[in-house]
Amino acid sequence: MKQMRLRYAGVCRVCGAPLPVGTEAIYESETKTVRCVECATRATKTMSPGMAPPRDASLSTESGVAGSSARREYERRKAKDEDRLREKWGRFGGLAVALSEERQHTKSWDRGAIGEERLGARLDGLAADGLAVLHDRRIPGSKANIDHIVITRAGIWVIDAKRYKGRPELKIEGGILRPRVEKLFVARRDCTKLVDGVLKQIDVVRDFAGDVPVTGALCFVEADWPLVGGAFSTRGVHVLWPKRLAKVLMEQSTGDVDVARMREAIASRFKSA
Repeated sequence: MKQMRLRYAGVCRVCGAPLPVGTEAIYESETKTVRCVECATRATKTMSPGMAPPRDASLSTESGVAGSSARREYERRKAKDEDRLREKWGRFGGLAVALSEERQHTKSWDRGAIGEERLGARLDGLAADGLAVLHDRRIPGSKANIDHIVITRAGIWVIDAKRYKGRPELKIEGGILRPRVEKLFVARRDCTKLVDGVLKQIDVVRDFAGDVPVTGALCFVEADWPLVGGAFSTRGVHVLWPKRLAKVLMEQSTGDVDVARMREAIASRFKSA
């Protein structure tokens, strides 16, 4: 990590504050993300005199790095797009890169990584003896990954972070004469497939965890939530926002799960992505 003047605009991965070009910030080379100086200073002040600076919890090789695989994919796609422009425009390639906007499909990976990073920072703040957090875990035998896994005394939570605009809503079709069908919409767009994805992740973790309860959550980081209410469940998956999720997780304080042992077992099965 090093302090530098930003050449590109960014967002603090801890507090979410925008960081314009030229701002002094802390660049973290391992995750290719930035933190504002205020957050870095706050972390330093919590250390006792003579202590070596501890690694941030979200950078722990054991806990994983929130959003790391999405961040790598974004950087890969961005580099590929820039190489394509340089090849097309020759000696004017640098100018073409500077003047061109990122492709939406490439930018979506950056948005997703930021969402995972912000939620990861909040979840790390909850970590304690009775609650453990793992980030960006590979599903064995698959290219897919699980954004966050939280182990509490009451059970395991599989959490998918999304940084979507618009209001999440539950729409129910059918009923008395037709089969009941629940659909998730965000900004009037059918996003039911997101619920399907979380259910698949739940099944994978449940097959490994055995009798330990496994719960799924879709956490929308920047959605347009109403002032009152808003959170709901569909097909057993909680749909909510970071602050609400943190409150729900903190309530999972009673149960028979050996958090430390379960965390070790899950970390060994679902490796860092």
